[in-house]
Amino acid sequence: MESPLSTRHRLSFIALFVCEKVISMKNFSAQNISYTDFKLNGFYSLEEWRPFLFIPFFLMFILSIFANSILIYLIISQRSLHSPMYVLIGLLAVGDFILPILFVPHMLLSFLFNWNGISLTGCLIQMFGLHFFGAFHSTLLLWMAIDRYFAICRPLYYHKYVELSNFLKFVVLPVIRNAAFVMSVVILAGKLSFCETNVIDHCFCEHMALVQLACGDIFINNLVGLLTAFLIPAADCILVSVSYIVIFISVFKSGKGHMKAFNTCITHLIVMSVTLTLAMTAFLSYRTQNTFSPDSHVFVSTMYILFPSCFNPIIYGVRTKEIKKAIKAQIKLTVKTNKCVMQVLMAFICAFPDLNTEVKMTT
Repeated sequence: MESPLSTRHRLSFIALFVCEKVISMKNFSAQNISYTDFKLNGFYSLEEWRPFLFIPFFLMFILSIFANSILIYLIISQRSLHSPMYVLIGLLAVGDFILPILFVPHMLLSFLFNWNGISLTGCLIQMFGLHFFGAFHSTLLLWMAIDRYFAICRPLYYHKYVELSNFLKFVVLPVIRNAAFVMSVVILAGKLSFCETNVIDHCFCEHMALVQLACGDIFINNLVGLLTAFLIPAADCILVSVSYIVIFISVFKSGKGHMKAFNTCITHLIVMSVTLTLAMTAFLSYRTQNTFSPDSHVFVSTMYILFPSCFNPIIYGVRTKEIKKAIKAQIKLTVKTNKCVMQVLMAFICAFPDLNTEVKMTT
């Protein structure tokens, strides 16, 4: 006859075996479930204060759309601004116009109504748009540096450089490079399984914010992300720095002959410094040990995109003499047109006194 002690040991062994099986089945099912819908949860620790973020971000969004629209209109409408340098500034304004549209409206709705859902497909599309236009922004600053290099250091070859066939050589290859690297980053992120959580602690689909939710190995994603960062913005920054060092040396040797073009270089450097400082801070905050809070990560990443979009057109409008002239001329034209319209209306009213008295009687 079997002892009660051995029976108890056998029952405990069976119970332990069943528990292990249940846990392993749960882990197996968790590994095979991948979320396809996510929640963007940026600044959620602010709790009841979170809706008040709508005001500053909405004002920055309106400023970005309004200022860049004016700059694009001026460069298109004013024939004096159809030189390569101003065309590049116009392209920069187009990028600064598009970038906030990709994420700010969704973010504002999240602040007001807590509408923070996004599908994996929508997240990847947003990621591609943000990173592609961000890379395009960096490459535009490189093109501006090359343009200033030819204008100041190689003025005899400048007209040859601005010919369409030669200009496209400097344009096509960097755009292909940017598209290839950004597409690789997005495709690799789309192949991951997200089984831990579907809450993204961000206001938009930033690459590392999404990849950190994956339950598999993300070494390749980190590696490609690092390569993309060093071969696009970092490489562009090095080339831009070399170009401006050569320009500075040329200006100091030639005296005051190129000071007007040099002033434009200072404007480009201000824009480049602000953009790259915010970009590298946002990039390194996810890949280094630091004391940044999650809200600090989100704030820096958001400012990296939104701040340059707001203030680039203002910087170019204040510091670029030709653009400032175009703005003043457009304001004078608008005021003159409004005066002419008012004079026509007054003449029309005076020409028909019966209509004038009838209007007064009805009012």
